[in-house]
Amino acid sequence: MQIRQLDSTSSGFWDDLDALLAWESVADEIVIGTVREILTQVRARGDAALLEYSRRFDRVDAESFDALTISATMLDAALASIPEQQRAALELAAQRLRSYHEHQKLESWSYTEEDGTVLGQQVTALDRVGLYVPGGKAAYPSSVLMNAIPAKVAGVDQLIMVVPTPDGIRNELVLAAARIAGVDKVFAIGGAQAVAALAWGTESVPAVDKIVGPGNIYVAAAKSMVFGRVGIDMIAGPSEILVVCDGKTDPDWIAMDLFSQAEHDEDAQSILVSPDAAFLERVSASIDRLAHEMERAEIIRASLGARGALVKVRDLDEAVAVANHIAPEHLELSIDEPDAVATRIRHAGAIFMGRYTAEALGDYCAGPNHVLPTSRTARFSSPLGVYDFQKRSSLIMCSAQGASELGKTASVLARGEGLTAHARSAEFRIKQ
Repeated sequence: MQIRQLDSTSSGFWDDLDALLAWESVADEIVIGTVREILTQVRARGDAALLEYSRRFDRVDAESFDALTISATMLDAALASIPEQQRAALELAAQRLRSYHEHQKLESWSYTEEDGTVLGQQVTALDRVGLYVPGGKAAYPSSVLMNAIPAKVAGVDQLIMVVPTPDGIRNELVLAAARIAGVDKVFAIGGAQAVAALAWGTESVPAVDKIVGPGNIYVAAAKSMVFGRVGIDMIAGPSEILVVCDGKTDPDWIAMDLFSQAEHDEDAQSILVSPDAAFLERVSASIDRLAHEMERAEIIRASLGARGALVKVRDLDEAVAVANHIAPEHLELSIDEPDAVATRIRHAGAIFMGRYTAEALGDYCAGPNHVLPTSRTARFSSPLGVYDFQKRSSLIMCSAQGASELGKTASVLARGEGLTAHARSAEFRIKQ
């Protein structure tokens, strides 16, 4: 298998690395035009437009919107229908996610100054959140848990899930996950039309305050267009993994870790960085030997061939510099003393420390969220969490003395800005 090899001692290394990392997520004009029309139609025609698009895009034979509503009874039936092993796995993953995310809850706080002025912050949960879940071939019950559980831990009153059901086929594992996670309402709709329904509401689908969850290019474009009307989590790019290894881990393990992201799709990115050139060769041999065993071998080969790389660096210090430059979604530190090196990582969605911590554990059941910033956005953003479903209000209550003293300062600054009404509003409360 041909996989790109880079060497940090080469004169054009950083330019070559940037070229490898480049990925354009912008939808073309055809997609944008299609999505804009769908948003307009759903906003104007509500359920009727949703029915029309479901018949057209998902080939769902539905005469009324009732056929697109998945009841609580159906969720219960889905949970009862799946094998006990799958149910136990979902419940354990859900329990671990709840336990981890409980630690993220923000609490309200305040303090009182000497003159009696009270300042603080009030934390409240969002009222209603929409969760988009991919359907068809991309059916991920783990994503249901990862998006729904932190919302519920945050205290969101109502969680509305939308999931397309191409040809009327419903994924029982996804519905079981919704039941376990405490989703309140589920609708069998998808695509840009589902995003529009969540953003503006229809006769049957409640309007939400924020939309979270992954989707295809049409869903991503729709989320970007409704942002401002509602909040969104992020516009996610392809899956990524960066493995930093000192050469002491089994090369088969590392090869499979690279495969774990490459198998998502052809645009996924898997990169290995090591100061050990001989180890890079051993991993390359493992890749060649193991790839044919994979069910998604063609996707893996395409991904590694187009966007994968084996990167030789001078030492682990330079590996850290490369990692911080890449700002990966997933970073594995398959090295001695990974906890010490982790403190030097400034940009990464999630850091997996040690030779035994496969990224795949984080995808399903470790506890932290697997919804992570991609395409170098870990430089300025964070994993999805409880804090994405909470908002903060500032609290200010001035005593008479505090208002008088603060008013003097506010007056000076307001008049300096030419805002006389601001100044006089403050001045009225100054004790003479």
